[in-house]
Amino acid sequence: MKYKMPEGPFEPTWESLKNYKIPDWYKDAKFGIFIHFGVYAVPAFGNEWYPRNMYIKGTREYEHHLKTYGDHKKFGYKDFIPLFKAEKFDPYEWADLFKKAGAKYVVPVAEHHDGFAMYDCSYTRWCASKMGPQRDIIGELAKAVRENYLTFGVSYHRAEHWWFLHEGMKFDSDVRDRNYFDLYGPAQPESIQPTEEFLEDWLLRLFEIVDKYQPQLVYFDWWIEQPAFEPYLKKFFAYYYNRGYQWGRGVVINYKNYAVPRECAVWDIERGKLGDIDPIYWQTDTSISRLSWGYIENDVYKPAKELIWELIDIVSKNGNLLLNVGPKSDGTIPDPAREILLEIGNWLLKNGSAIYGTRPWKIYGEGPTKVAHGPFSEKEISYTGEDFRFTTKGDDLYAILMEKPTKGEVLIKSLSTNLTLYNKEVKKVEILGIGEAGFERDEKGLKIQVPDYDKLDYPLVFKIMG
Repeated sequence: MKYKMPEGPFEPTWESLKNYKIPDWYKDAKFGIFIHFGVYAVPAFGNEWYPRNMYIKGTREYEHHLKTYGDHKKFGYKDFIPLFKAEKFDPYEWADLFKKAGAKYVVPVAEHHDGFAMYDCSYTRWCASKMGPQRDIIGELAKAVRENYLTFGVSYHRAEHWWFLHEGMKFDSDVRDRNYFDLYGPAQPESIQPTEEFLEDWLLRLFEIVDKYQPQLVYFDWWIEQPAFEPYLKKFFAYYYNRGYQWGRGVVINYKNYAVPRECAVWDIERGKLGDIDPIYWQTDTSISRLSWGYIENDVYKPAKELIWELIDIVSKNGNLLLNVGPKSDGTIPDPAREILLEIGNWLLKNGSAIYGTRPWKIYGEGPTKVAHGPFSEKEISYTGEDFRFTTKGDDLYAILMEKPTKGEVLIKSLSTNLTLYNKEVKKVEILGIGEAGFERDEKGLKIQVPDYDKLDYPLVFKIMG
């Protein structure tokens, strides 16, 4: 494979790539929007793995497909593409919503496991600019996002395409049709490592995305941890980081599990998070709904308050939240998702100074509620009026009260005069969006008066100034 490594400080070795530094824009941003938008939104059933599961006998998706669309040989996944029109897709409307939600970066999936590219791809006919919407969805969104002063990134899941459609090879389906091998292929068993041909194609497509759209973040799903990817990852990391150097803009790569050395990129934890502060910056990605990343009918949406709790807890532990939405196949964002995003944005409008640009304190928080640690550990959670999370900015400490207290005063035990966590005098306490609050501090902690506590919106932020 011929390609030219861009000039810059990085070589395609882990030793060189360990010199990478996470840019401040990312550490300051805290909150991004992830977007799973693709052909899988047409059946809108099960989840975004419909293109795989529809070919697995015995699954709900397989039975639904037979009943709704007929035989898999006559109507396969490819036949959803003409129905994927995105006729109401307005990138500026999306960007405006994400900005109102308080997000600072936007990461659409450029290609999911299904192999249909949402960008103008030179290496395939199976892309949104040539089929379906016949629009460069990624390019249009990149322009709108940047014009709204948000940072643009992309997610690239082609690694998983190696095996994603393999189940369709096990019976007489259209996956076996040679006319569609360039969409469905390679369709290999997951136990087989990808070939050099596949890996080189994977890398060339990635180079094209980087050079054509100049994303400041590239997100990978888990399967890049396969040994065959390692030399190609090193080439891509050096290529991309040197491109960022040439552009004069800090760039970020997200990875999962143990795919690369921790120092070389930003570790992402899917549908889970950390139980304590990690000195190395990290990210959670999760969806606004419980059942799917792509749009499905009758999905179950999380309450805005739960997602605000997630954001606060993650930021207090030195992380970012990348929150996914799944638009409908016509390009509209479902009303429940829209309302939730606006609710999050309203909270951030008033309390964002305790989130954006902050860094962790000496401890992440106090109170009785603990959260699960690690990927796929998220579950519905309830906080109490004794649970606090802490962030800092400059000389100011923010204490975020997660839930309504049982009386009109709260006690922050970590600020006890007997402890050395906060060794300055507390001169002033302000409740964001309300005003100055009365307080007293002793060996029990910092006691703050909360007038009309039962009428206030929580989480509530106390700005503590020394």
